[in-house]
Amino acid sequence: MSRRNGSGGAGNTGPAGYLAGLSPLGPSQRQLRVGEEVRRVLAELFARTTFRDPDLADATVTVTEVRLSPDFKHATVFVVRLGRSDIDTLLPALKRVSPWLRTQMSHKLRLRAAPELHFQPDTTLDVAMHMDSLLKSPDVQRDLTAKELNEEEPED
Repeated sequence: MSRRNGSGGAGNTGPAGYLAGLSPLGPSQRQLRVGEEVRRVLAELFARTTFRDPDLADATVTVTEVRLSPDFKHATVFVVRLGRSDIDTLLPALKRVSPWLRTQMSHKLRLRAAPELHFQPDTTLDVAMHMDSLLKSPDVQRDLTAKELNEEEPED
């Protein structure tokens, strides 16, 4: 069955999941392709543009991922600030300049309509660093070496 006819079975995520681009099958190939193109254009705009907003004047923002809704009207843009972890303070400023960014995107992309931009902080690097520190902790190392020793002992 096709993805568009509503067949999803018990794994349907409902209307909120649909609008967020979530489905049991994952994003479509077109969503991924257009999302990557939107990410590239936004990264280019952030790299080359000086904003009039004083909060963004000297901020270096990197776009790590863009997720599009299935109807391509909304784009969730995941951003991170290079070398700093205070991206939450820039989110209101990014919301203020999103209409201008959307206009600039519409000039560079060949889409029927430019998606509305919603900015979110990207915390994947923070989570990965936390997991790495947990794996390197003495307690985990002790448990890992004990497990290796138990596997090496032959059972009678």
